[in-house]
Amino acid sequence: MASRKSSAVWRHNGTAYLFLLPWLIGLFGLTLGPMAGSLYLSLTKYNLLNSPKWIGVDNYTRIFTEDESFRHSMLTTFRYVLLAVPLRLVFALGVAVILNKGIKALGVYRTVYYIPSLLGGSVAIAIVWRKLFDGDGLFNLGLSLFGIKGPAWIANPDYILYAIVGLSVWQFGSAMVIFLAGLKQVPTELYEAAEVDGAGKVRSFFRITLPLLSPVIFFNLVMTIIGSFQVFTPGYVIGDGRGGPINSTLFYTLYLYLKGFSFFDMGYASALAWILVVIIAIFTAIVFVTSKYWVFYGDGKDEGR
Repeated sequence: MASRKSSAVWRHNGTAYLFLLPWLIGLFGLTLGPMAGSLYLSLTKYNLLNSPKWIGVDNYTRIFTEDESFRHSMLTTFRYVLLAVPLRLVFALGVAVILNKGIKALGVYRTVYYIPSLLGGSVAIAIVWRKLFDGDGLFNLGLSLFGIKGPAWIANPDYILYAIVGLSVWQFGSAMVIFLAGLKQVPTELYEAAEVDGAGKVRSFFRITLPLLSPVIFFNLVMTIIGSFQVFTPGYVIGDGRGGPINSTLFYTLYLYLKGFSFFDMGYASALAWILVVIIAIFTAIVFVTSKYWVFYGDGKDEGR
């Protein structure tokens, strides 16, 4: 009886399982399997040439008690995240608000502004950005037209991080498109009612636009935080692959890469990777927990209710 029932269930759901099969293979073969493998390697000493040797939590102990480069890479990454995330979101929202004013050829502008998000993570763009911010680069040439002598952005450890943050902000297109879609959903009747009540543009923005756009801000914030913690290409290309000058671009993922593929300490690199997973999870959880105080939906209920 039970076998006939299970057979009927399989015949009823078999097609769905077949369509899900490629995704399941990808989930277990390309995601969960490698994650489990890296977790195991993080508890071993492994140099890619010899078999892994079990050492328990020694890698994690070394990271937190002996590794100055780990602490420096964490500080550099946190500085980058604190600068890049708010600037990128504010810039994206500002452009989205401008494009939402009903300008002509909206599709063209939207495409043009989105292109940097497609190209910005490439090695070629990072090389171009490095050339732009050289001591005699185009950026300083533009400043010289106003009588300003720009510093050697790439060679100076005090300024190079800001050049990389500028590259991140330039890639605002993805968040901008999502913000623009959210702005299109805000009822115009609310603005008309606010105008009748004497509310100005600024007050309407903070009392109507931002609250109704808060779910979109929440999504963009989470995705931007996750992406910023994983910054790698700008630090590798602009910082000459070693985090220079003077480790000012030694981002966490770059340090992880150097440990794994330059020093062949893959067990240590795996431990660094799992620490990064935990850090991103903590920041994401903080955003989710605090969202009940500032994320509002169309039914008037907030995230936490």
